[in-house]
Amino acid sequence: MIRHEGTPAEARVPAEWRKKIMHARLIVDGEVLMGSDAPPDRSDGAMKGFSVTLSIDQPAEADRVFAALADKGTVRMPIQETFWAQRFGMLTDQFGTPWMINCEKKPG
Repeated sequence: MIRHEGTPAEARVPAEWRKKIMHARLIVDGEVLMGSDAPPDRSDGAMKGFSVTLSIDQPAEADRVFAALADKGTVRMPIQETFWAQRFGMLTDQFGTPWMINCEKKPG
């Protein structure tokens, strides 16, 4: 993670934003997920109209990731078996980010 503080961007954000994340990179099962905090003048504060989807191969790992993201968040659909997935669930994490966790059924 890189915070605004200590970068050339520091002078362009309010003082209370300097410790917020300018750039973050997370690797999950070899896949890269990148994100950042948006300064107040570039966001209305609401995240809507999308979900971040993680495709996970193992049901137990899907359950673990779902539980970690759901901690202090809101579960919109509990993780469960569906007609297409061994495990699927939807939630909004404590920061307001909507997630879908998907562990597809194996063909056969």
